[in-house]
Amino acid sequence: MEKVYDVLILGGGPAGYTAALYASRAGLDTILLEKMSAGGQMTLTGDIDNYPGFDEGVDGFTLGMKMQAGAERFGAKTEYAEVIGVDFSKQNKRVVTTNGEYLSKTVIIATGANPRELGIDGEAELTGNGVHYCAHCDGRFYKDKTVAVVGGGNSAVADALYLSRLVKKVYLIHRRDTLRATKIYHEPLMKCDNVEFVWDSVVKEFITDGKLKGVKVQNLKTQDLSEILCEGVFISIGRKPVTEFLKDEIELDSNRYIVADETTKTNIAGVFAAGDIRTKALRQVVTAASDGAQAAHYAEEYLSKL
Repeated sequence: MEKVYDVLILGGGPAGYTAALYASRAGLDTILLEKMSAGGQMTLTGDIDNYPGFDEGVDGFTLGMKMQAGAERFGAKTEYAEVIGVDFSKQNKRVVTTNGEYLSKTVIIATGANPRELGIDGEAELTGNGVHYCAHCDGRFYKDKTVAVVGGGNSAVADALYLSRLVKKVYLIHRRDTLRATKIYHEPLMKCDNVEFVWDSVVKEFITDGKLKGVKVQNLKTQDLSEILCEGVFISIGRKPVTEFLKDEIELDSNRYIVADETTKTNIAGVFAAGDIRTKALRQVVTAASDGAQAAHYAEEYLSKL
């Protein structure tokens, strides 16, 4: 007979491993599936300064490993596989992966969201070779060089601040005339004498000559095109949820995030959505962890009624 778990968690970020901790600590037979490594997108962050309990901050990789160890201490099992399909039509939910199929009475989806691309010609070919999505991962390759950061939210501004300490010059390209980032970032950024703002502008083209030489940008107010010469471009324009594998199995919003409120309950009984994958106002490590605890609680409640 096929093994049926109590709780099957998809994704090993802060939401997933918090759910695994709470579920396994409650005595539930719990397995977590992760595609790459513990921590998910959190591992791409060099310094996390806003997660409680770390008065001097913590790097994302270390925090991810600690979360995994905490959950496994109580018996949660981790397996590495990519989810390619699901069937939530029966009481025992089926999840299809690159490592076989799994059955579980409840499923907690915590697959998170990936960086959003610009979607212009040459981007895929230049990724990792001039075009990047993680300043803390790849910024060190551009010491004393010139780079551009695309975006105006918290992540983009944090990337620009980090890079300003490494590189010769940072161009911050934003489609609006003011930053969307929270005000705590504004003052330190304005004090950086090697950061230049390129307002009301979007990247239209990569300039290449065997390798990245710069970008062509268009001013959205004047329609004028100009060139910015740089050796690297860091794209930080938001995320896209990892929900392709769900197809029509669950309700999604217009941006393909799972529709779920603070209870993390979805429109399918016994299926929950935690962390960046669900509709929510704030996507942070601490809110993802909170979602994981909620999801495990309501999964336990659902199981008690079977």
